Formats: sequence, structure tokens, C-alpha cells
Amino acid sequence: MDEQSSLLALFTSSFLAATLLPGGSEAVLVGVLMAYPDLHWQALILATIGNTLGGMSSYLIGRLLPDEKAVLKKGGGNARGLEWVSRHGAPILLLSWAPLIGDLLCVAAGWLRTNWVWALLFIAVGKFARYWAIAAAIL
Repeated sequence: MDEQSSLLALFTSSFLAATLLPGGSEAVLVGVLMAYPDLHWQALILATIGNTLGGMSSYLIGRLLPDEKAVLKKGGGNARGLEWVSRHGAPILLLSWAPLIGDLLCVAAGWLRTNWVWALLFIAVGKFARYWAIAAAIL
């Protein structure tokens, strides 16, 4: 696989890994960095952009769900995860990279109508930090 194809595969895998679909992009990042160490910053930036866009697609899914107040009343108000996002706001999206909970945090942030600019910022920072740590560990 050439450099361009590797970067495209990294972007695609990082986007899909951040959606509600299963998958991981860390192995692809490691593969790209091992094969093309000179693409270090390009790989980090593309992986971050792809993963951030995937997180924002989950945010959009949450945004398209019904008004949270109506749903919480119907559910008896038993929604700890939503309360957690509500209590901590957009900064909790720094954890959007975390397996299992990251996608749910993005959906909850959209559902709770968290400001999309702040959501984008905190998602991007969290995702970049994770990819940077992985790259630093192998280079």
C-alpha cells in the first residue's frame, strides 16, 4: 500500500471507529507510522480529523433524537449517563475516545443540545491526545 492509500485507510478507519459501528483505528495508525514514520504529523492530523468527524456524527444522531425533557419524564428520570453529561457539560467529551462510553457521551451531548462548537473542540482535543500518546509510544 502506498502512502496516500495508507493515509486514506487511516482516515476512513478513524472515522468509522468513532461512530456507533464497531472498530478500532489504533492498529491502522500504528501500521501507517511503522511503514511511513515521516508521515507522523499527517497521520496524527488525519486520524484526529476522521475520529472527530465520526464523534460529531454521533453527536448529530443525538441531536436528532426527541427533546430530552420529554423522554426523561417518560423514562421516570432514571438516566444517570445523561445526568453525568448534563452535570459536566462539553468538557466530558475529552473522554470521547474511550471505548464503550465515548460514543454514548457524544450521542448524549447531542441529545442534551450541548453547544456544538464546544463539543467539537473537546472531542478533537481528546481524540488528538489519544493518537499522540499512541504515536509517542511507538516512535
